[in-house]
Amino acid sequence: MNALRVPKRMIALFVLPCLLLYVALVFIPILVSFYSAMLDWNGIGTSKFIGLDNFKEIFTQDSVFWPSVGRTLLFALFSMAEIPVALFVAILISRFVRKPNFWVSSYFLPVILSVVVIGQLWKTIYNPASLGGMLNQLLIAAGLDHWTRSWLTDPKVAIFSLFFVALWQYLGYHVLIQFTGIQNIPADIYEAARIDGAEGLTADRYITLPMVLPIFKISIVLSVIGSLQSFDMIMVMTSGGPAHATDVISTHMYNMSFLSMKYGYGSALATFLVVECLIVTVLLNVVFRWLENKYA
Repeated sequence: MNALRVPKRMIALFVLPCLLLYVALVFIPILVSFYSAMLDWNGIGTSKFIGLDNFKEIFTQDSVFWPSVGRTLLFALFSMAEIPVALFVAILISRFVRKPNFWVSSYFLPVILSVVVIGQLWKTIYNPASLGGMLNQLLIAAGLDHWTRSWLTDPKVAIFSLFFVALWQYLGYHVLIQFTGIQNIPADIYEAARIDGAEGLTADRYITLPMVLPIFKISIVLSVIGSLQSFDMIMVMTSGGPAHATDVISTHMYNMSFLSMKYGYGSALATFLVVECLIVTVLLNVVFRWLENKYA
């Protein structure tokens, strides 16, 4: 059978429109944001070029910045810890459930809900018992009164309350990805392993984990980058409060750009966020390339 040969110029001609659109919607805004980061500008009036002064202020004088970076990275760490749980759930569903699609769809339901709906729902759950907060009422009913908290107004626990909501919402998303990867593993491989005496956790260790590693990488990258850019749920539930206790880089950027009217400063924060995402993505690719070579 003769293979269809297409000239490279023709391939480039068809790729060019999408490439131009991608550059216009991604790279040009990044460059514009980087230029804006070197301005003293409120976003409306005249601007003044100040070089890297905004970055110097961010790194040396901004008392909110470094704690927000720490919370952002902690958010990413928590999101990565969710992926093994999703893989374990996907393995259980694919192995022990007769009609797995229903359960996978059930886990996926929170993902299709609006973030505003999710935020308002969990704000009601986290309310004090006197305001009908279900969580505190359950703790009181179980005799655990000393565990009750003002979950969204206590600076010590507010950020972890948000972490739990995000993990709850996106667990089904990663279960679906992992389940799809497991379903694509040929059954013949498991049957051959069973003949050799490898079943259960042994088969998962030597067959499932190495073969779903590329899918696992996709989940990790998506969860980490999504966590680094987390914004909407935090704004709905706490708006970065109390006293900046739940501020992450994106919420701090929003507050400085649109509430404090320091657009140049906010652009500098946005530039830092882009660079941070790129660095984390490269590091993840290096780690997974090493793992893929190890298990190849």
